[in-house]
Amino acid sequence: MLDESPRPLLRRLMKWLAPFRAGFGHEAQQIALGQYITGLLGDSARKSMQAMLARVTAPVRYQAFQHFITDAPWDATALWRVLRRELPARAGVVIFDDTGFPKKGDQSVGVARQYTGTLGKIGNCQVAVTATLWSGARAWLIGAALYVPEAWLLDRARCEKARIPTTVVFLKKWELALGLLREALAAGVNVAAVLADAGYGDAAAFRAALHELALAYAVGIASTTSVFRGTPLLTTPTRAARPGRGRPRGPTLARGHTRVHVSALAAALPATAWRRVTWRNGTQAPRAARFVAGRVTPAHDWQRAVAPEVWLLAERSLDGSYDDKFFLIHLPASTSLVRLVTLAHQRWAIEQQYQQLKTELGLDHFEGRTYPGWNRHVALTAVAYAFLQRERLTRLPAVTFETIRAIVQEIFTGLIFASNPRYLEWLAEARELLPLRL
Repeated sequence: MLDESPRPLLRRLMKWLAPFRAGFGHEAQQIALGQYITGLLGDSARKSMQAMLARVTAPVRYQAFQHFITDAPWDATALWRVLRRELPARAGVVIFDDTGFPKKGDQSVGVARQYTGTLGKIGNCQVAVTATLWSGARAWLIGAALYVPEAWLLDRARCEKARIPTTVVFLKKWELALGLLREALAAGVNVAAVLADAGYGDAAAFRAALHELALAYAVGIASTTSVFRGTPLLTTPTRAARPGRGRPRGPTLARGHTRVHVSALAAALPATAWRRVTWRNGTQAPRAARFVAGRVTPAHDWQRAVAPEVWLLAERSLDGSYDDKFFLIHLPASTSLVRLVTLAHQRWAIEQQYQQLKTELGLDHFEGRTYPGWNRHVALTAVAYAFLQRERLTRLPAVTFETIRAIVQEIFTGLIFASNPRYLEWLAEARELLPLRL
């Protein structure tokens, strides 16, 4: 027996969906919106359109349901704007990452043999760049963009078949992340800091954009990243030092300033320089490692402009179970080591979110092949996930997904009986035939 009647949950769900209905002009689309969201929250093992629809109404309406996702005139971008406006959380750190959607064939939009952490190797998959707002209490998916490999965009026939708009151009993953970040800022989200792994942190242009936006950040970097200790001094040759009419030389590093790989810098430090720091990821058991931090300047392309000085944070396992990790962190020079470690390790929230989105809501279950269909499924999944997170945030004790799924299933059952009154007759017959109390 459930502790809560389906009716209050259904009312809260309908109230949550009310602002989103404005983007759906036709009543049939508004009905399909509710069905799709409740389908995502339901107990289907697969969250494909056909599997979800089978839980709520007769299969003959599948074509209309599919039309809603693939062809109906509504904009997934507008849905994201409403979601960012309606989120209960308006401030926190924004975490960028990418996740893979493994595929068997080669027809799904953007699919290619590419690396994904989902598989831990190169595999046949789609890859999405996501933006997560981590408030410190809950994670909220605030944006997602499909990474479309350049080879796809060079094949116009393939693009037309997948219905990729001609306005879509090739963008690297960090460029997609910056686009999502600007959308969040435009929506009024208060971004305390940006977090990302080395796939983004290794891009100097990504870090430069964060400096231009005056945002704090903590990003992973490769061990081969070159830096200067502190801020390097540059000298500009005088005219007297440049005899003749040759091309003037640019600035050079002052004596004593040399670039060094962050791994070499860390290896040269004595054991006494490393401090043991403990941190906790949510409700998980405390973790510990050794850390050292110092002020450095990234050495990439210094001939054009010297990058701002930032923190280099190095992490070393207590038992040698993993290689040293390195982060560049843009925080004031007075920031404590504990604060640096705490910020760098808030990325854990993205892994928990991916698990919930995929196992609970079927983020990676979409079987359509078109660009509009993929974007609409992901946007609707984000709306369903926000409702689930809102329930967890406001209901005490915290509601579980299993509880919501059971309540939604009761709603589905009611809809099935309402759509076919003969089911009531069959149930009455079953009561007479079966020695069970139904």
